[in-house]
Amino acid sequence: MRVQRRFRLSRSEDFKRVRRTGKSYAHPLVVLVTQASETKDRLKIGITAGKTTGTGVHRNRAKRLLREAIRNLIPSIASGWDLILIARPALVTATLADTRSALTNLLKRAKLLSADETPG
Repeated sequence: MRVQRRFRLSRSEDFKRVRRTGKSYAHPLVVLVTQASETKDRLKIGITAGKTTGTGVHRNRAKRLLREAIRNLIPSIASGWDLILIARPALVTATLADTRSALTNLLKRAKLLSADETPG
């Protein structure tokens, strides 16, 4: 199952707003940028991979990995936030387990993930 459309951050203006005014958390595999959303009852997640990640094949793999890793975490993430996940070059060679671990770590650091509700 894919990350549902209702959870996607897709407009360019939204990406720019979150990047400009949000708080970022770095990990060797991925960067998380968070900002409180205008509407408090929803969660929106945008996934991106820049050219530094590699070729188009590598960027697409990195984005697929991030989408799959975040899918199981969505129910335990606090609502009312806009999130951007930015792939780093090391993500291309990472496993799904490594990616999930990195995302869990970042979400806990950002205090967006309930510590007792981390899915396995």
